[in-house]
Amino acid sequence: MTLAALAILAGFALLIWSADRFVEGAAATARHAGMPSLLIGMVIVGFGTSAPEMVVSAMAALDGNPDLALGNALGSNIVNTGLILGVAALIAPMAVHSRIVRRELPLLLLIGALAGWLLWDGTLSRVDALILLAGFFALVSWTIYEGLRYREDTLAAEMDKELAVHPMPLGRALFWLAAGLVLLIVSSRILVWGAVSIAHALGISDLVIGLTIVALGTSLPELAASVIAARKGEHDIAIGNVVGSNMFNLLAVVGIAGVIAPMEHVAAGVLSRDWPVMMAMTAGLFVMAYGFRGEGCINRFEGSLLLLAYNAWLVMTVTGGTG
Repeated sequence: MTLAALAILAGFALLIWSADRFVEGAAATARHAGMPSLLIGMVIVGFGTSAPEMVVSAMAALDGNPDLALGNALGSNIVNTGLILGVAALIAPMAVHSRIVRRELPLLLLIGALAGWLLWDGTLSRVDALILLAGFFALVSWTIYEGLRYREDTLAAEMDKELAVHPMPLGRALFWLAAGLVLLIVSSRILVWGAVSIAHALGISDLVIGLTIVALGTSLPELAASVIAARKGEHDIAIGNVVGSNMFNLLAVVGIAGVIAPMEHVAAGVLSRDWPVMMAMTAGLFVMAYGFRGEGCINRFEGSLLLLAYNAWLVMTVTGGTG
């Protein structure tokens, strides 16, 4: 068990570092290719911050642990909304200026409802997974359209500022794009092995391990990015990063895992506890950030509510034990 615990720690450390390198390499490569900064923020960075969840869930599915893959996706969304935005809002209340981020909020609710509907019969078939992946490609297409349509959005200005801080020659950008992806796969393989070994040794379900330890670890890139953005006053990046990552998790992460290993039996806890909590948090985020009577904002009180909700769910999940 000591070796498995060390594998988890090493896997997390390498995963976080390689994800950061991968995102920076991808963003710089896109910049050299002439991609607008808004699209880099919406597509490249959004996809890149979800890369740990995608690779970890794919590795788990390939290893025959689909419950860990599903738990990683749902747990990451709960971590993103409850823990990450809660902490970021406590650091600095976050106003939503971006028109695109406001449009993504109701879309995230619809995607969450779609995922719940597909899981409602207690299975995730390959057809269900392909529906989610089709939704993912539709989302990317819509994102590109919106990015080209609203080039002057405030999110673009914030991304321009960030990209100027981290310039990178094309050769180095391509190197880190490739090396970061390889290291993501290696670190994910180490992490999944350690997590499954710990789960079996302690008699905990793969689902619970995926919802808690693995989800928290794979969400660390989002935590770092959102906290730093909040401290810099780049509120649209902080919130847009989480919203985009959550949509990618539900469509691409669950979809990829389901195509690799369809789930004939989805654990009861997913539908009775995890999906409802994720949807309640998403609905709360929508109400806080959309701005029905003007500019949306997540203040410190609302951030503390998100944190309390995350901690309550975490206690409920851990004490439940089996998922």
